[in-house]
Amino acid sequence: MFRRILIANRGEIACRVIATARAMGVETVAVFSAADRDARHVALADAAVEIGGAAAAESYLRGEAILEAARATGAEAIHPGYGFLSENPDFAAAVEAAGLAWIGPPAAAIRAMGLKDAAKRLMEAAGVPVVPGWHGPEQDPGALLRAAEAIGFPVVIKAVAGGGGKGMRRVGQAAEFAPALASARAEARAAFGDDRVLVEKWIERPRHIEVQIFGDGTDAVHLHERDCSLQRRHQKVIEEAPAPGMTAAMRAAMGAAAVRAARAIGYRGAGTVEFIVDASRGLRPDAFWFMEMNTRLQVEHPVTEAVTGIDLVEWQLRVAAGEPLPLAQEAIPLSGHAFEARLYAEDVAAGFLPATGRIAHLAFPAGVRADTGVRAGDSITPWYDPMIAKIIVHGPTRAVALARLARALAETQVAGTVTNLAFLARLARHPGLALGEVDTGLIGRDFAALAATPADDDLARAVAVTALLAAADLPAGPLAGFALWAPLDHRVALGAGEPAGIVTLAGPGAARVEVGGVVHEARRTARGWAVGGAAPLPVVEAGGAIHVFPSDGRGATSFPRHDPLARAPGEAKDDGIARSPLPGLVRALLVAMDEVVAPGARLAVIESMKMEHAVTAAAGGRVAELLVAPGAQVEAGTPLVRLEAPP
Repeated sequence: MFRRILIANRGEIACRVIATARAMGVETVAVFSAADRDARHVALADAAVEIGGAAAAESYLRGEAILEAARATGAEAIHPGYGFLSENPDFAAAVEAAGLAWIGPPAAAIRAMGLKDAAKRLMEAAGVPVVPGWHGPEQDPGALLRAAEAIGFPVVIKAVAGGGGKGMRRVGQAAEFAPALASARAEARAAFGDDRVLVEKWIERPRHIEVQIFGDGTDAVHLHERDCSLQRRHQKVIEEAPAPGMTAAMRAAMGAAAVRAARAIGYRGAGTVEFIVDASRGLRPDAFWFMEMNTRLQVEHPVTEAVTGIDLVEWQLRVAAGEPLPLAQEAIPLSGHAFEARLYAEDVAAGFLPATGRIAHLAFPAGVRADTGVRAGDSITPWYDPMIAKIIVHGPTRAVALARLARALAETQVAGTVTNLAFLARLARHPGLALGEVDTGLIGRDFAALAATPADDDLARAVAVTALLAAADLPAGPLAGFALWAPLDHRVALGAGEPAGIVTLAGPGAARVEVGGVVHEARRTARGWAVGGAAPLPVVEAGGAIHVFPSDGRGATSFPRHDPLARAPGEAKDDGIARSPLPGLVRALLVAMDEVVAPGARLAVIESMKMEHAVTAAAGGRVAELLVAPGAQVEAGTPLVRLEAPP
């Protein structure tokens, strides 16, 4: 076994690998960018090396800098995690050429699966079913349109390189094909440096089911399946194992196909074979097709670990060190059910736009596995994926596991930045999910209900007022609330724009709280103040605000601490300025000076976290000023284009 390994990654996956390595007695070396000097994975590792600037291209994608860090610290092997260089065959080859072990598949296997078109031809030859489509080298737009017409609309355009939904567009009719192709190519070029695409048949009620495989270079096994059908913008939200409705015949067929795929390329290490399944008539062995193979550990690997009891990172290290597969196929268990929910800093109502901010408070309930790369006090920056944590639960049955997920999400506490926690909590209670009726369109169909903004929470406001009163350390004895001439009223101010609260102490352990004309009865308990007859709610003061955590999983209701010296913000003006909705790179300006545009016209394209976001005109007008240039790095709210009424 290795004495010391270097982890060529960051965030929660780096922390995850460190945990297993430490349990195995293996020392770890972290690498970090200028933006990650104080990151959690740096603090957890035995040693750490700075490798460059904040941008991934200046740090985590610099293969030579990572190799130099490994040489300087005496690391014997490199674990790539996922993302960054994990599926770069040239880097894998360079690691082995440097005399280090690569904790991943051979470079040849990565290269074989790296391009979707070539991979599908290889899978066809290996007897693995593939989706009907055009996977040839021709990239002329006219030829691709003719291929789409031959396949039959609707079709999906996919980037040949990469994954994660980037460079993917659904096309419903021929007239939509050209703009969708241009958009998919632009996004693929930005994300992968390769704008080639393929065209496939769009399956109307698809399920995304993947099979975890593991090989030692000689043989391969599968560790059953995961269902990843709950997606937004082609990216996974909640995953589960095993897949609901899975039959023994279907599992055997999918598992055998996945193993054939692994054996065809002499696979070594952990990997995932992703299938698209037509669920319109239930799960049938003749209705699944190969989509792609991810030659690395997957983000959702914890659900497989939960139902098999196998530490996949431990297997990775053992196989990379030269050991054979630890278990034969028939010895791999499958017990109970597991779910994973991805907690992100993102604005769901705004179309899942990535968010930034400092995490003022972060806590997870006891008995729940939470894989995270951040702590309270850390910042979510525009440089990397905005994942905060993965919340994983296991139960003896699917119903029990789902109930545990719903409770885990309701009891998770995060404050300081916009998150998708309330969205996840609603999704965990969705009746379709409870019935196992999942497909990739479920979130889109019910998006309005899942993303609804909670109404103002008067109870949370009253709880915050009471918490501020309690913080004043008022007497709790028999004289509490006593006054000679009048009831003992305390006026408690929350943040700007919030109504003041009036708390009237009504005797030992009791009070009346009035906020906005509504009166709530409150009583002191061993767990804090209970307001309005409800159980005491968790309250945390952090980051200059009071955060109340309702029991329904909607996420924190936060109230800024009142500062009597602060100036009230002015009213926002309709100044005709289109601003960036998120931090990122100005990929393109789509309008010119003096151009007259209609409402909804695309003005600019912002790239953030390898996704492109169009900025549109709220109202029509003439372009009076271009306030940024292509290539500029901007923050959320940065003015981009100013429009004025046309002459």
